[in-house]
Amino acid sequence: MSIIANWLSPDVLRTLGWTLLHFLWQGAGLAALFAVASALCRSASARYALAVSTLVLMLTSPVVTFIWLGAQAHPAVRTGAEGASTWAGTPTQNATALSGSRAPVTESGREQPMLWLVEAWFLGVLLLSLRTAGGLILIERMRRKEIKRVGEELYARCLALQRKMGLERFIQYCECHRLDAPAVLGWFRPVVLLPVRALTGLTEEQIEAVIAHELAHIRRLDCFVNLFQIATETLLFYHPAVWWVSQRIRAERENCCDDEAIAICGNAVNYARALTLMEEWRTAPALMMAANRSPLAVRVMRLLGWDGKAGRIRAAGLAGSFLCLVGALLAANAFLGVAHAAWGSAAPGRQEQGSSSVIVVTPEPAPAKERTAHAQAAKPAPAVQPAPKPQPNLAGEPQTANDGKKQSYMDAMAAAGVKITDVDELISLKVQGVTPEYIKGMHDLGMQPNAEELIGMKVQGITPEYVREMRKFDSNASIDDLIGMKVQGITPEYFREARKTYSNLNIDELIGMKVQGITPEYVREFHDLGLQPSADELIGLKVQGVTPDYVKEMRASGLKPNTDELIGMKVQGITPEYVKSMQAAGFKDLDCDELIGAKVQGVTPEFIEKARKHGFQNLTLDKLIALKHADIL
Repeated sequence: MSIIANWLSPDVLRTLGWTLLHFLWQGAGLAALFAVASALCRSASARYALAVSTLVLMLTSPVVTFIWLGAQAHPAVRTGAEGASTWAGTPTQNATALSGSRAPVTESGREQPMLWLVEAWFLGVLLLSLRTAGGLILIERMRRKEIKRVGEELYARCLALQRKMGLERFIQYCECHRLDAPAVLGWFRPVVLLPVRALTGLTEEQIEAVIAHELAHIRRLDCFVNLFQIATETLLFYHPAVWWVSQRIRAERENCCDDEAIAICGNAVNYARALTLMEEWRTAPALMMAANRSPLAVRVMRLLGWDGKAGRIRAAGLAGSFLCLVGALLAANAFLGVAHAAWGSAAPGRQEQGSSSVIVVTPEPAPAKERTAHAQAAKPAPAVQPAPKPQPNLAGEPQTANDGKKQSYMDAMAAAGVKITDVDELISLKVQGVTPEYIKGMHDLGMQPNAEELIGMKVQGITPEYVREMRKFDSNASIDDLIGMKVQGITPEYFREARKTYSNLNIDELIGMKVQGITPEYVREFHDLGLQPSADELIGLKVQGVTPDYVKEMRASGLKPNTDELIGMKVQGITPEYVKSMQAAGFKDLDCDELIGAKVQGVTPEFIEKARKHGFQNLTLDKLIALKHADIL
């Protein structure tokens, strides 16, 4: 006899086992409904709310099922009584005396599978609970031994960002050497962990964006939802749908926090670079919420607006979800049938157990007339043949052909020169509103897009007029080029302004300029300073954050840097203050390359002053670099 059998009565054990089995179809059905509903939602916040609601229903449904089954005379289904009444109407021999040893054996054999099922479930819950407890111990150890408060300057910036987001509660900001990405721990006393590696490897704007991401988790109370997810995953670990819905919650939660971070900081490209860097450093415990959670590629494409295939994916997901829903309902019907048979055979009559025998008391046989009436009543009524369902019209309103007959969407597409045999592509074309007139307009421009390209163009809002205007600047623009330009918001006006400065500008360079936020005013300011950077150099300047004001300050210090030197100085973090301090230390004739070399080698005014205090006077820059390498001071 197992421990579970000692703890639970046979009725409770049986009801719990059936509850676990019924959740197989219940969980699949809820997951399918969620997939259908989420495919129709466009915003991350709406999909997140749907996912959380689905997980709540998943946790609630076994509780309701357990209560319902426990309240029934036959816990599987109440309709089992119909089977008993039908059995009662059949000829039966009365008062059969059996050996007393057989009944316990039969009952034990019937209950054994349920006992194994409940024991396996309990063992899984126990193991996952131990894993969760280990994670909590790890986090508590990290809180006590591996973190320290951030500096005053960074703390002031964090408080300013917190006030900007409307957070009034007390939040701690600490450094942590163990983690490689900012994360949040704690439920009632939250702590934002800022890894030293992130503080040194990210720019100030990127650090502000990832901190805003973590503060969004705190403001949304995501830590409590995360705790609820862990509890649900532990109790319903055996169902893949639970893990899938929970994974969707985590993905959409990160998307929601990404949106808030972008709304606060305003630079999606810069934030995407920060995520890319932190993905390479990823070492955050599962119970903590870090800024580099969720699949990187999907998040970056979403931030940059490159998820053009989302419509097709949603359409395919919608079809798959309906199939899953039908399968779940069929499985529910099968489980109810099995339950009906099991409970019907378990108690066809009333058993009276004695010390040495079991007497089966059965009803008296009914009179012949009543048996005949019962037999006629038991015959199933003739099934009503359902009327054939009309086939869905993929074309919506049919079109009229030249002969006056209604023309289907497929025929109209074939007449436009697009022959499609794939059902998914045909449905996607119709869903996205691709019409024969749209295709004809593209063909008139000399383009021959396939079905996938047509969907991509329509999703991005590319019209024949847009193609005509853009081809005035580049007659060889391909479909991929047009989609790329439309995704980045490149208009004919932007192309025209860029061509005024760069007459040979190609589309890849144009897209790169738009992605980096290069405006005609930005280009004009550099030209006013006498710099004529190429398109690639201009993109490099913008990526590194080189501004016209930075150029002016460097020139005011006596330097005359060219484009490459400006990029190199900015990459190494050379500021006008650094240049002035080096000049004040006696190095007034250093050119840009020498300043870059000194910065790379770690030669700072503080190091020069330290060397002079130790008696090293009038050292050249090369000697100072050698002294730095020797690690003497």
